[in-house]
Amino acid sequence: MNLPSIIQIGDILVSSEILTECFSCDYESCRGACCIIGDSGAPLLEDETAQLEKHYPEFESWMSSAGREKISETGYFEIDRDGDIVTPLLHGGEECAYTCFEEGSCFCAIERAHCAGRCSFVKPISCRLYPIRASVLRNGLTALNLHRWDICRCAFEKGRREGIRVYEFLQKPLIAAYGEPFYEELRDIAAAFPG
Repeated sequence: MNLPSIIQIGDILVSSEILTECFSCDYESCRGACCIIGDSGAPLLEDETAQLEKHYPEFESWMSSAGREKISETGYFEIDRDGDIVTPLLHGGEECAYTCFEEGSCFCAIERAHCAGRCSFVKPISCRLYPIRASVLRNGLTALNLHRWDICRCAFEKGRREGIRVYEFLQKPLIAAYGEPFYEELRDIAAAFPG
């Protein structure tokens, strides 16, 4: 069967890899490396900057002292060299200011507070959607593409072992970002793709 490389659902273009590739976070292997390795902070939507400020008192106690100090110095977000709004970074530009460490493992302080019932904001949608990267094109359409990062190789391998496709693993964040009807259509289209 000749399958398209891009599927359009409304104003969203979806790479077919999101429907065919497998992924399942392997935290036991990576220990949260995605929060402390990189050359830019996590991309933020404009309204998420206000969410970070609003909910900061609910999750700041989970953050490291260095992270709290960074926020007090620079604010809740930064503009990176590409002009994008991103989370602030520590130590010359790798570790996200919103991280916390427990027994040598890295976690998102915002998500920890959310899981503890202290914060209604989960964490930035770009983090929740990973390994999907969303970008708004000049024509106004949103493109969803699969991002491959060496530190997540173990997650692709685990996803293949468990038979969990990217869109299945990311059901909740996809619904949070684009709605239930979008996800249902995505799932129906995925049924036509080989697993």
